[in-house]
Amino acid sequence: MEEVNNLFGGFAVAMTLPNILYMLIGITLGVLIGVLPGLGGANGIAILLPLTFTMNPTSAIIMLSCIYWGALFGGAITSILFNIPGEPWSVATTFDGYPMAQQGKAAQALTAAFTSSFIGAFFAVALITFLAPVLAKFALNFGPAEYFAVQLLTFCSFVGMSKEPPTKVIVAMMLGFALAAVGMDTVTGQLRMTYGFPVLLKGFDFLIAVIGLFGIGEILLTMEEGLAFKGKSAKLNPKVVWETWKTLPRYWLTFIRSTAIGCWMGITPGGATPASFMSYGIAQRMSKDPESFGKGQIEGVLAPETAAHAAGTSALLPMLTLGIPGSPTAAVLLGGLMIWGLQPGPMLFVEHKEFVWGLIASMYLGNIVGLLVVLTTVPYWAAFLRIPFSVIAPVIVVICAIGAYTVHSSMFDVVMMMVFGVVGYLFKKLKYPMAPLVLALVLGDMAEASFRQSMLLSQGDVSIFWSNKLVGGIAGLAMVMLIWPLLGSVKSLFSDKAASR
Repeated sequence: MEEVNNLFGGFAVAMTLPNILYMLIGITLGVLIGVLPGLGGANGIAILLPLTFTMNPTSAIIMLSCIYWGALFGGAITSILFNIPGEPWSVATTFDGYPMAQQGKAAQALTAAFTSSFIGAFFAVALITFLAPVLAKFALNFGPAEYFAVQLLTFCSFVGMSKEPPTKVIVAMMLGFALAAVGMDTVTGQLRMTYGFPVLLKGFDFLIAVIGLFGIGEILLTMEEGLAFKGKSAKLNPKVVWETWKTLPRYWLTFIRSTAIGCWMGITPGGATPASFMSYGIAQRMSKDPESFGKGQIEGVLAPETAAHAAGTSALLPMLTLGIPGSPTAAVLLGGLMIWGLQPGPMLFVEHKEFVWGLIASMYLGNIVGLLVVLTTVPYWAAFLRIPFSVIAPVIVVICAIGAYTVHSSMFDVVMMMVFGVVGYLFKKLKYPMAPLVLALVLGDMAEASFRQSMLLSQGDVSIFWSNKLVGGIAGLAMVMLIWPLLGSVKSLFSDKAASR
């Protein structure tokens, strides 16, 4: 009942007129960001984050989170109508969404995608509502060793669960750690890797790096590919929406299964993209008619969209309760909270209760508003996509530059944004993941501080990380995640030998 009372208090905060206005602005901008390939939830939030510095933190985070909801919804529009994934996790939606559009069923596909997105996000928010306070109370018992163990588990989980080769994940993460170490050591006062440049005394600003890596990097890659928009048109009317809704209850098992997959992949650092592919694959294997998948099967739209939204939403749970982001977008939001002077973690639920519950309430409202907005405005977004990308790209670059300059009013930041943009472009061309780099850049300082505090407490004895069942269990699980790819390789080796016999 305490959580329910707190949630009602959160609704009182979120439903003030200014916050509702910010919610609508965020949803609209988010759908636009999701519709435009080359942007995305993390990119849009990173670009627009500097514009919220003068806002109230609660209003700012509500608007930014609603940008995220809008981007989640918007990615399905391009996937279904144009066969162009607006977001990485929308790739699986194209498999059956675009064939449905070619068969004249674009309206049904869009309705199914938006509705399943709403359902996946709703249950993930409900999970956050009731699990976050429990997890936060439990985490109040954490000391420096426990925090470092959790951070180590996060890093190792990216290595063990990522679909990219472990070596590439480790390389990206090590680069992130190196960038996080630049500047003045807060403990000893020594300079680290500044190479005589005074502007590097404060290190690389997280926000500048994110704007460059995601925003500029994506634009450079998209410009190289010469993106052109050609697709089907769609118009949703109440009759089509209602007829589609009447068919959805028969897929109740798909909704439950996809929501469970999405929530698990969101809380662990699996991410929305693997969740959508996993959910699609399982739905195809469990279907009575697997051959129909890829040819316009509505279940092939429901499964990935439900899982992607459940994963994208539930990734905020470890960010709020432990200060550990479960996705690149959650990492950007984590950086925003720290800029506003709010430290994510268990104390956030004690010291800033109004903020936390206002954010959670806005998730419910933003999800509902997002569904209504996309159901009523699809034709306009589809028409917007017919603007040449050669016109849109320079506008996005200018917005990125303004956002970077706003952080410290420094042209050096704009230059560094472009440098990080080239790095992001190279990472995508070489197929290196950027999420581990962003994670290490955000958590590098925190992990280093927790480790050094632990070493001071134990006088240099690393056995502190196995000093009790809690920290030992977390650290042991981290080691298992670290060697998980190696265990998989050994298993496949033995399987090949057995098969050859």
